[in-house]
Amino acid sequence: MIAGLLPGPVVAVEAFAEDGEGEFADMPLYPQEEALLTRAVDKRRREFTVVRACARRAMEKLGVPPQPVLPGERGAPQWPAGLTGSMTHCDGYCAAALVRADDLASLGIDAEPHAPLPDGVLATVALPAEAARHARLARERPEVHWDRLLFSAKESVYKAWFPLTRQWLDFSEADIELTAVAGPGADPQGTFRARLLVPGPLVGGRRLGHFEGRWTVRRGLVATAVTVRHG
Repeated sequence: MIAGLLPGPVVAVEAFAEDGEGEFADMPLYPQEEALLTRAVDKRRREFTVVRACARRAMEKLGVPPQPVLPGERGAPQWPAGLTGSMTHCDGYCAAALVRADDLASLGIDAEPHAPLPDGVLATVALPAEAARHARLARERPEVHWDRLLFSAKESVYKAWFPLTRQWLDFSEADIELTAVAGPGADPQGTFRARLLVPGPLVGGRRLGHFEGRWTVRRGLVATAVTVRHG
């Protein structure tokens, strides 16, 4: 699911609980990772383990020896030298996407249950223009939970933003326009553009004013991905 949203150089590994997480759930953690779970409930432990197993499988596919994945500043994963990437997990799904840092400047992925946001949450994450677009999209394509999709897109934008800036990005600091596109099969899919409302990161000597992303709805989930190129 996530792999279809990302360009060729990116390696994505995912695990669906309904398919049986099998070897992913049984893979051992490193001692440094175990130390972070001393008070974790079973659900937290399982997601933590599976998503890191996905990340280590992606490392192997890129020819990098598997290593611990520890949270750094603001919880962002610390990747092996020469790699950049992103992880996500929600009920029933875990995924990791990694790429060589020479191939992409940054990336962010997110997955969420394809269900409405809890009452009141949209008002806290959506700008007035986003809320107006949400109302229109909800009328035109009611089969998509656009509020949850907007939330997921903002999460992916932040995950791509933070490694480039080491700064917080508030929900109100990126204006996201979602677009549906026709594609093979019946699964809704599309693109989005995030206009940054604060000074963007410098990448390859130029300051970025927006990020581009893709989205899909499949298997009861909504998934989003953002990639930032060097040039």
